[in-house]
Amino acid sequence: MYIYLFRVPKLVTSYISIFSLNLRERRKIQVNNCTHFIIMKKILFLLLCLSYTFSWAQAPKKMTSTEIYESIQKLNFLGSALYLAAHPDDENTRLIAYLSNEVKANTAYLSLTRGDGGQNLVGSEIRELLGIIRTQELLGARRIDGGQQFFSRANDFGYSKHPDETLEIWNKKEVLGDAVWVIRNFQPDIIVNRFDHRTPGKTHGHHTSSAMLSVEAFDLAGDATKYPEQLKFVDTWQPRRVFFNTSWWFYGSRDNFAKADKSRMVSVDVGTYYAMRGKSNNEIASESRSMHKSQGFGSSGTRGTQSEYLELINGDMPTDKEDLFDGINTTWSRVEGGAPIGEVLKMVEKNYDFSNPAASVPQLVLAYQMLQSLPKSYWKTVKSAELKRAIEACTGMYLEAVADDYSATPGEEVEVALEVINRSGVDVQLKAFSITPMAFDTLVGLDMEDNQSYKFFKRVNLPDDIAYTNSYWINKRAEFGMYYVEDQAMRGKPETVRNFQVHFDIEVEKIPMRITKDVIFKRTDPVDGEVYRPFEVTAPVFGNVENKVYVYADNEPQTVHVVVKSGKENISGKVTLAHPKGWRLEPESIDFELGLKEAETKLAFQLYPAKEQSEGKITPIVTLENGQTFTDELVVIEYDHIPTQTVVRDATAKVVKIDLQKAGERIGYIMGAGDDIPTALEQIGYQVDLLEDKDITVENMKQYDAVILGVRAYNTNDRLKFHHPKLLEYTKQGGTMIVQYNTTRRLKVPSAEIGPYPLKLSRDRVALESAEVRFLAPEHPVLNTPNKITSADFDGWVQERGLYFPNEWDENYTAILSSNDPGEPARDGGLLVAKYGEGHYIYSGYSWFRELPAGVPGAYRLFTNLISIGK
Repeated sequence: MYIYLFRVPKLVTSYISIFSLNLRERRKIQVNNCTHFIIMKKILFLLLCLSYTFSWAQAPKKMTSTEIYESIQKLNFLGSALYLAAHPDDENTRLIAYLSNEVKANTAYLSLTRGDGGQNLVGSEIRELLGIIRTQELLGARRIDGGQQFFSRANDFGYSKHPDETLEIWNKKEVLGDAVWVIRNFQPDIIVNRFDHRTPGKTHGHHTSSAMLSVEAFDLAGDATKYPEQLKFVDTWQPRRVFFNTSWWFYGSRDNFAKADKSRMVSVDVGTYYAMRGKSNNEIASESRSMHKSQGFGSSGTRGTQSEYLELINGDMPTDKEDLFDGINTTWSRVEGGAPIGEVLKMVEKNYDFSNPAASVPQLVLAYQMLQSLPKSYWKTVKSAELKRAIEACTGMYLEAVADDYSATPGEEVEVALEVINRSGVDVQLKAFSITPMAFDTLVGLDMEDNQSYKFFKRVNLPDDIAYTNSYWINKRAEFGMYYVEDQAMRGKPETVRNFQVHFDIEVEKIPMRITKDVIFKRTDPVDGEVYRPFEVTAPVFGNVENKVYVYADNEPQTVHVVVKSGKENISGKVTLAHPKGWRLEPESIDFELGLKEAETKLAFQLYPAKEQSEGKITPIVTLENGQTFTDELVVIEYDHIPTQTVVRDATAKVVKIDLQKAGERIGYIMGAGDDIPTALEQIGYQVDLLEDKDITVENMKQYDAVILGVRAYNTNDRLKFHHPKLLEYTKQGGTMIVQYNTTRRLKVPSAEIGPYPLKLSRDRVALESAEVRFLAPEHPVLNTPNKITSADFDGWVQERGLYFPNEWDENYTAILSSNDPGEPARDGGLLVAKYGEGHYIYSGYSWFRELPAGVPGAYRLFTNLISIGK
């Protein structure tokens, strides 16, 4: 099998496809009078050197001369630090940026969860889809502050008030094992906890649990009798120190902290100014923190000195209390035989030429060659990868593998375009390249002349048994508190390791090394220019149920649309819906045929409910003509600040028959942080209009039986400070205004003025979804009309009862419900109703945004009563 290579001269701006050529012939290709004759054949190639993968989540990073110099400085520091906390956004980006960029330590953040239990300020995704967004936001943050990212299998199940509850739901042994696994893999010299392990019950249970697990893992990671199954892959490792990253906040006030005993604290100034970057460390940290967009954590950069305090929890106290690594050998002498390498790299740093980074290559290559002769060790692996990246950057080398589409199915042919270029006078040869997992190897033997671009093209067939690419932790159904990840090697990784890769075997100054690149996809957008997207291996077909919940308020059928999507060309088959006993489907199945990849067809089924109130599941079953069946759906998550995420998950949806009466027909809805309540209300027969600026007038709103404000609307919608008086006037003239929960942070109107009468928002919440709910006003219409509400209506709630309840309110409000977590006082402010003029104002902290999309029957019955009040 033959393929052709040609060089693109400097003045040539386009290249010629060689697939029109007869690949059985040896031919000359002439481009602008530049003739090259190179024939390559498929062979088995012996891997002679260490390989590494540097996976870009978006466009590949092209390092500046300053960044190259900083990477060379980092080569001379052999120390590592692990920051550890519970969630995305818990990390101290100031300290991570400082350790990575000023100290030059190998720095990482271990977030025990992916933030799946939080709210979403950029869209309507919640639970595992939100966890995928926040995973990518963390990876984006680490690309900015220079750290790495790890996770455990813990599932963020929502707010927890005590670590005992947290560790029971998480499965303490397994999450502790994940922390030990990350420590043994990453081998940190120091660990820094965001939270205090000595404060159970005083803050979020996840927070305290993260610190407790860290303190315990500090001792266990070096013990070969603990989690011995891990030792097939890693060695034991004993960190030197573990700190608690304390501050005045943990002491209640700055005055208290000023008086505190600091004898066991280390203090570092993280306000460093990086003159070569023109930025302070804290400005970089703010850019990193601003990646947490789904949580609304945009941060302004700060300048000037700023101290971070770290209390020693275990290990030895540094003599120099301004140096976290004091007393720890962070030089090359910590590696057996490594001291001479350190001397070489010191000279590289000393003699670095910012105008000609390539001048450093001979010494960098020498250091790399010396390192390869040393025994296997953690730092050999880490520094080999860093050296290769530095060499690659110093030569201006560009290696890329681009597929002709963003996805393909197992067994399908993919065209891969390879580009290689050496933009320096350094002697670089491309000896060979190979493509995995299809075991394709090609000898090249190409002298890469200065600034000459070479392009290769190859068609390969993906193996029939190649795994689908997906967010690995959702491949199997998760438990309430834990994701299921069977493969030990995958645990801790931030995202799925891609196995469709190209390995470039090169020689730099006659020294062999291998550089590996993921196969990616890119296109030219007329607005954004070059746009990258991860390459995906997908199934040939997907069946997406249009809604995740179908709620029936009567015995009439609903149309269930199944959107069949093709992952390849020319597929056909039939679709049916698995449904609960007592429910009826018409028709039983529908045939389909799709000719083009990415084509869709929407199939309509009529689903009749059971006669009595019941719940169940429906699952689309797509059967192809070859007999293969598929029951997964495809979800694409696209936001500008993260790479496009192609998610495959179980397509099962929930169906609920509810004993439900309602009054009113039309609802105006003002979106807040993002939720799916409008869709949920449409399921039970309401017409829901999403109101824009121009729609929010008193006269226009009179047509609605209720105007509902989405979750955190007063936190996220800047225009509400102007519309608020109109909303209250609409209520006064006979309307019903329903306001869902808001936080005390960044309110657009003062807390006391959110309602027509004063009320005060708080952080009070009821985290236990099964907590008893008591009726404070049992005769009130919202508990009786049109649906009689009983305690049974609070069965089956998910994640929590509610959050950010008011804790003070005017006597004009009637408190309807009371609930509390164990050991806490009653929280009576979760549902407040007030008559205002001719209308009704309702403020509710109960978590309707979770319960309605989850199809909780009692939540629909009570929320319908809120809408129906006064009708």
